[in-house]
Amino acid sequence: MKIFAHTRWDVAPVLAAVAHLAFDVYLIVGFESRPLWLSAVLGCLYAVSISWNINSISHNFIHTPYFKPRWMNYAFSLLESVAIGFSQTYYHWVHMRHHSGNSDRPDDKGETIDMLSIYRHGRNGEPENVWSYTFLSFFRDSLGDIHEAIARRRPFDAKWGRFELFFFLGLAAIALIYDWKAVLFFVPFYYLGNCLSSLNGYYEHLHGDPDEPIAWGVSSHKPFYNWLWFGNGYHAEHHYRPKTHWTKLPTLHEQIKEEQEKAGTHVISTCHALGFMAKENRQAELSHESR
Repeated sequence: MKIFAHTRWDVAPVLAAVAHLAFDVYLIVGFESRPLWLSAVLGCLYAVSISWNINSISHNFIHTPYFKPRWMNYAFSLLESVAIGFSQTYYHWVHMRHHSGNSDRPDDKGETIDMLSIYRHGRNGEPENVWSYTFLSFFRDSLGDIHEAIARRRPFDAKWGRFELFFFLGLAAIALIYDWKAVLFFVPFYYLGNCLSSLNGYYEHLHGDPDEPIAWGVSSHKPFYNWLWFGNGYHAEHHYRPKTHWTKLPTLHEQIKEEQEKAGTHVISTCHALGFMAKENRQAELSHESR
């Protein structure tokens, strides 16, 4: 029986997801035996791991499900829901809306197709401030609306998404009973991890061109970043050809890089999460202000 749908290389993100879940468990069960300062350090690592998983393992799984048997994809979706702390199925719907709009600007009614668009809560057609986007995006999703939208087309997936959510909440309740101090200690780091994911997403599109498909996204071609984040740096390439497997994104880049240069595709020299430090972003902002 063929297990992997695309390539055996997908064993890497699958094992990484299992390791992430094991790390989450250790944070709770090992809390009493660790000094508080070490738990704080691990909490920071936990926050980074949430953003890392969402934007690499979870993200790639949405576009190119890892397994051939359908039941294995549902099982992995459940595993991911526990690891990242929210329904992978719900995230799938939100993310596909993101690709329908590609960080679009508001229409005449002030609405965007993309619920994650950096322009959705901006003013005068400009992107929202990076820090309000980073720290407020977590509170903007309506789980009820997401569930209903999924249910209209895929009733079973809507039920599975709800099951994922309640399964995670059930495990969180068990963790509270086991060590409520540990759970409360890591809640702020959980929120911070989701904020880091939003920060990452912001710089994946800041100075992208919502009207030019090949320039919808912003890329970072740093080898270590793309190795660690399973190709997430090739974000412009990904938005241009979202069904391209993460292992093939470097090849796609080589094929279209001349077209990208002509279209003015924005590329930064840092990872996306450190986009506020990228000299290319500062230069683009100075150029915009001088107009």
